[in-house]
Amino acid sequence: MAKIAFLGLGVMGYPMAGHLAKAGHEVTVYNRTAAKAERWADAFGGRAAANPAEAAAGQDFVMACVGNDDDLRAICTGADGALGAMSEGAVFVDHTTVSAGVTREMAEAAGQRGIAFVDAPISGGQAGAESGQLVVMCGGDQEAFDRAAPVIEAYAKLCRRLGGSGAGQMTKMVNQICIAGLVQALSEGLSFAQKAGLDGRAVVEVIQGGAAGSWQMVNRHETMLDGRFDHGFAVDWMRKDLAICLAAADEVGASLPVTALVDQFYKDVQKMGGGRWDTSSLLERLD
Repeated sequence: MAKIAFLGLGVMGYPMAGHLAKAGHEVTVYNRTAAKAERWADAFGGRAAANPAEAAAGQDFVMACVGNDDDLRAICTGADGALGAMSEGAVFVDHTTVSAGVTREMAEAAGQRGIAFVDAPISGGQAGAESGQLVVMCGGDQEAFDRAAPVIEAYAKLCRRLGGSGAGQMTKMVNQICIAGLVQALSEGLSFAQKAGLDGRAVVEVIQGGAAGSWQMVNRHETMLDGRFDHGFAVDWMRKDLAICLAAADEVGASLPVTALVDQFYKDVQKMGGGRWDTSSLLERLD
């Protein structure tokens, strides 16, 4: 069992830290809203810290799941940042979806202090975090990954290293690129079915087991047809991720015409007031 700090208790981080505590690890948590950290500590028997440095001091592992590049920089190297308090030989595991650039920047800052850094973005949504069935895509040194993987297993059904620093983040971009086009196609298909006078549920029952089937179809068609989007991965966060995808595409010389188009469709959803709606809300702009 390890001594672990978990930084960031959002809809993903809160249950992930809980799985670590349930697995028997000694967990200290930090959250920007202190009351949430205290609530977690009361629920799981861990300790709440006042800042990232206090949480990270003396820990074997520091796990993070925050919002964006700036948030990651702040908890790593800002005032009371975690890296300055971590012991040499400790491992920092970042579950935030951020740019590969900031990942490499933080990995270098960690390395200068003798700290290993693993970028480990996640897929599976809030439901996956709560059930401990996340997919974790990792980049970084093999030895650091080998040390971190048994800890990550507390909330993962699959954890794999894809390469050096930044490889996890680039893999997460592939994931988001694929989802963007798929959800748009599913939205168009369901919209077409409705306008053609078909029973959307019956249609999905027939086609979901064939080549058109997908996780999104199986798990989202009911809520999409009912016009319910108050769950899942928010449009605002998807646009943040797609901006990273498009910037990375420029860097590597990749063409992402469909991704760029769907990003603009999500912008339309934001203008409709759907920034916090689930990403399947693309259907709403087709009505």
